[in-house]
Amino acid sequence: MLGVCYYPEHWPEENWTRDAARMAEIGIRFVRVAEFAWSRLEPSRDDFRWDWLDRAIETLGAAGLKVVMSTPTATPPKWLIDARPEILPFDADGRPRRFGSRRHYCFSSPAWLEETRRICEAVADRYGENAHVAGWQLCNEYGCHDTVLSYAAHCRPAFQEWLRHRYETIETLNGEWGTVFWSKEYADFAEIDLPNQMVTEPNPAHSLDFRRFSSDAIVAYNKLQAEIVRARSPARFVSHNFMGYFDQFDHYKVSADLDVATWDSYPLGFTDERMGLPAETRVRWARSGHPDVAAFHHDLYRGMTRGGRWWVMEQQPGPVNWAPHNPAPADGMVRLWTWEALAHGAEVVSYFRWRQAPFAQEQMHAGLNLPDGTPDVGSREAAQVGRELAETGFAPTPDVPAPVALVFDYEAAWAIGVQPQGAEFDYQHLVRAFYTALRRLGLDVDILPPDADLSGYALVCVPTLPIADGPAIECLHGVTGDLVIGPRSGSRTPSHRIPDSLPPGPLRDLIDIRITRVESLDPAMVEKLRWHDRVYPVSLWLEHVEGPLEPVARLSNGKGGAYRSGDVHYLSFWPDEQFLIDYFDSLLVARGFEAVRLPDALRLRRGGGLTFAFNRAAAPIAAPAPDGADFVLGGRQVAPYGLSAWRQR
Repeated sequence: MLGVCYYPEHWPEENWTRDAARMAEIGIRFVRVAEFAWSRLEPSRDDFRWDWLDRAIETLGAAGLKVVMSTPTATPPKWLIDARPEILPFDADGRPRRFGSRRHYCFSSPAWLEETRRICEAVADRYGENAHVAGWQLCNEYGCHDTVLSYAAHCRPAFQEWLRHRYETIETLNGEWGTVFWSKEYADFAEIDLPNQMVTEPNPAHSLDFRRFSSDAIVAYNKLQAEIVRARSPARFVSHNFMGYFDQFDHYKVSADLDVATWDSYPLGFTDERMGLPAETRVRWARSGHPDVAAFHHDLYRGMTRGGRWWVMEQQPGPVNWAPHNPAPADGMVRLWTWEALAHGAEVVSYFRWRQAPFAQEQMHAGLNLPDGTPDVGSREAAQVGRELAETGFAPTPDVPAPVALVFDYEAAWAIGVQPQGAEFDYQHLVRAFYTALRRLGLDVDILPPDADLSGYALVCVPTLPIADGPAIECLHGVTGDLVIGPRSGSRTPSHRIPDSLPPGPLRDLIDIRITRVESLDPAMVEKLRWHDRVYPVSLWLEHVEGPLEPVARLSNGKGGAYRSGDVHYLSFWPDEQFLIDYFDSLLVARGFEAVRLPDALRLRRGGGLTFAFNRAAAPIAAPAPDGADFVLGGRQVAPYGLSAWRQR
């Protein structure tokens, strides 16, 4: 269940056999190769040099290792860019993004689609039937380095054609976009520009559709590669490695063409860079990662494919190079992160990388081993997990529904990003507040798209769903437990208009309220909310609500903050984490569930017939295990930066 990313082209060939033997020795079984190797595979057009990779794969296979082969499209070589510069993406200022790094291509470039097909066919023809190849990774980290949106010349006619297909007539587009505002009416689709280099912000409908178009381009690009590989490499899995806290394209739609969803887990980098946490909180988790960074993404990507298959393709093994600050993990964290992923159902946890590179952009990024091949801390902890897996016989359980579900929607992130209204209103931050509250109650969580089957859950949480269309409405009506809906839900139509009936638009069939005004608040502006004789701070977002329902929670000025109609709940404010913990707990208790209130550094997860407790604190914490629990890993006192696991009853 362990893997590693390896770059034989970076090292002398005489190292390969020793490296492969050491991988097998510490329990590694899968090795990803060649995702950045295009210039070595094809140093000039049609001059393919397969011999070195043939030998590398044979060396790995001889050591009993299985290879995850990659299509090398994340790094088109210099000769190709010189021959076909129209491949390059353009930034929002209309400038080409030049060669010299990676991901320097535009998903909508006709030339790039031709070259992608050519190289993917060549690589898949060569290795599709190789006995050592267990599966494939398509490209690498779609959209990394802000490459989802491209403003190249060829994007304009492609976007116009996408709009023509969506709206059919220019009159319909004008009506849906509201182009009468500021005299922006169009006479033909051919008049529509890309939404960049304008005097001020574009029409929000224009921007939202451009994000949809850009996401669809990635979906089509991934499908192109998947079809090529599947045709030439039958009976092998097809995957892509997604990233953390990245919502610029629809991962659900991309995953429809994958067998295995994988993601690249860097808990320390994400805690420092992506979460918008105050300084004291970042310092608290600087060496362990926030308790819900990795777990959230494990649950997110577990829900991507039809079979629920997922991996961690890149697991942080030490300090990284790309965050604003890059501390070392506390001793024990690489082991904890690995077991946490396995407990959430990962088939494989693969470390990035086998050996730290002594050159180029990532030379400050740790590997399992130092540049001279000496084992680093990560290597020793990976070996410990390998031994523990052998001793316990642990295997992930087939996907079992959790008691609660959280709805995550990429289009919601785009709609809010286009028109946030408040500088701090960030979709991911709101989602994290809901997720953290659920995990602080000791719950396992299924993260699902809005059009998933939501029946059978005791509690379904929708942090926000600005655009609630037909399939989502149908699924929300199918909720059989409590349904908690957060602010801004139902506040926009698919063309980013305020609904004629006012927000929450079509959700009024679930709960009869009307939002008549919204306020975005400076973080220093703090209101007070009273619920069940408890008082909670409220900031960032408030909605004014009218309707026949009496609020179940009120602000200090008497206005409502939370509403309930049967089993449907609406929160008309940005909820505080403690409020969510208390509110969710009350709903679950009413349904006969025993939630376990956990210390903020402890999390639980059930998997493989075991209950795991993960401790991110520098001091031991008592595990909430029943009397007489049979501990398989650790004990009743969960060690600092450690874990315990006991058999479930």
